[in-house]
Amino acid sequence: MKSRIFLLTGLLLLSIKGFSQDPNFYIYLCFGQSNMEGNARAQAQDSIVDERFKVLEAVDCPKLNREKGKWYTATPPLCRCTTGLNPADYFGRTMVANLPKNIKIGVINVSVAGCKIELFDNDTYESYSATVADWMKNMIKEYGGSPYNRLVEMAKLAQKDGVIKGVLLHQGESNTGDTLWPAKIKKIYDRLMVDLKLNPKATPLLVGEMVNADQNGACASMNKIIATLPQVIPNSYVISSAGCTTRERLHFTAEGYRVFGKRYAAAMLSTMGIKANITE
Repeated sequence: MKSRIFLLTGLLLLSIKGFSQDPNFYIYLCFGQSNMEGNARAQAQDSIVDERFKVLEAVDCPKLNREKGKWYTATPPLCRCTTGLNPADYFGRTMVANLPKNIKIGVINVSVAGCKIELFDNDTYESYSATVADWMKNMIKEYGGSPYNRLVEMAKLAQKDGVIKGVLLHQGESNTGDTLWPAKIKKIYDRLMVDLKLNPKATPLLVGEMVNADQNGACASMNKIIATLPQVIPNSYVISSAGCTTRERLHFTAEGYRVFGKRYAAAMLSTMGIKANITE
């Protein structure tokens, strides 16, 4: 009888351990429009990735042998099946390079090219989606009709494996000149905190600038509005795009994304009291 009890207790402990959350697995949520989706073709150097850097696939990608809701080594693409290099790529690489070997990094990227921020607001996404071009509607369909809900769905899955430590955003080209943008971001961020039971004081929001004026960025004027976000969300940080090279004034080159991603990581590490060792 005692042996049976010990056996059952052992199986129970193994079961609990098998589904336990790993406090050394740091997870970051990424969302936005085309620059967070990734608009530059990945190059040979981008195929080399530390296995400690993972991506949780948010859509099914049969040609990549990836399934929605499963973790994979974070070789690009990190958004949907045919997207390109984006800031999350070198954010993750830089994080693992500057953290102890027992720490893993995971990202979840739900982004839609060309979208306004209204697509991530559950009060406006349906009416907004009805107005967009068919090519964008097809992207939205890949996320089950609501990119925000898909992000939350994947984040809740991820919370079984690790701990959500922050949020990365790159969006604003389609809202250029919208002075209400910071308030709209706050609404989405606040809802994420509630839906995922996260503490805002422990969950930094990193927001990247549009292509900078020094690159003749088409939406560089939006950077003045983005700069005001920390006044609305105290635990938010603006990531400079100065010097990040661009292809056509809207999207970054592969090298631009690499530099930008390293800067996102440097900012996140700084919130953890760590000075990043990076070269641009």
